[in-house]
Amino acid sequence: MIAARDGEAVAVHRARSLNPSPLRYDIDSRDLIRIMTALEEDGLELGAIYHSHTRSDPVPSQTDINLAFYPDSLYVIVGLAGAEPDVRAWEIRDRQVTQRPLEVAP
Repeated sequence: MIAARDGEAVAVHRARSLNPSPLRYDIDSRDLIRIMTALEEDGLELGAIYHSHTRSDPVPSQTDINLAFYPDSLYVIVGLAGAEPDVRAWEIRDRQVTQRPLEVAP
């Protein structure tokens, strides 16, 4: 999960998946509570949630759409199926998916 301030990423918080399947990710609720508490204490927002797609393009799956509980956050997906990682950002709001620009600062 990526913490942000005014739309700029400022920190990354790692979380464990309860399900090791490449077909689904389930964030450990203890990690989620820890991260959300830290964001609140630091006055930050949840800027993005990231995960990888190991076998497909970095496009939200139906499962990703169904589990998109944070409409004000971006969903960053890293596609690992090709020779090079492909990283894309998405807004998922009311089950509507829109690709958003992703800028990576040096």
